[in-house]
Amino acid sequence: MAFESINKPVVDRIIRVDHAGEYGANRIYAGQMAVLGRTSVGPVIRHMWDQEKEHLKKLNELMISYRVRPTILLPFWNITGFVLGAGTALLGKKGAMACTVAVEESISHHYNNQIRTLMEDDPEKYKELLQVIKKFRDEELEHHDIGLEHDAELAPAYSVLKNAIQIGCKAAIFLSERI
Repeated sequence: MAFESINKPVVDRIIRVDHAGEYGANRIYAGQMAVLGRTSVGPVIRHMWDQEKEHLKKLNELMISYRVRPTILLPFWNITGFVLGAGTALLGKKGAMACTVAVEESISHHYNNQIRTLMEDDPEKYKELLQVIKKFRDEELEHHDIGLEHDAELAPAYSVLKNAIQIGCKAAIFLSERI
């Protein structure tokens, strides 16, 4: 990797925050599976979680190849993600899917911002990273749509729940980019 040709602070921030986000997503799905894994929606959650595991694996590889340190907040995201996943799953399938919609909508928006940033700098220079982020964004949008198809909008206090989760996502993104 020719580090002198890339904007290292931007790439570090992108990989660090994406790693934290995918780590958190894994913990959310772990929490959902702990509560709903043996129900009819278990296989749906498992499918999304399997994709998130692949995202995390790839980001672990990118952290090594780009020499990026993880956020020091991983222990906090470990607990927070699991509690968010399990807590919304305790509301039932609709609650878990409302969480999925809220998180995936936030993350796909975040990924789009990263894509714009890298495209404005030099798409050829960041070709590999752009391919990864676009693939992940598309799969997050798929999860968003799965959540809607599984009655997320019928969850108790859906708009309040969604807004609260999205505020949390924005805070997590802000902190994980920097710490």
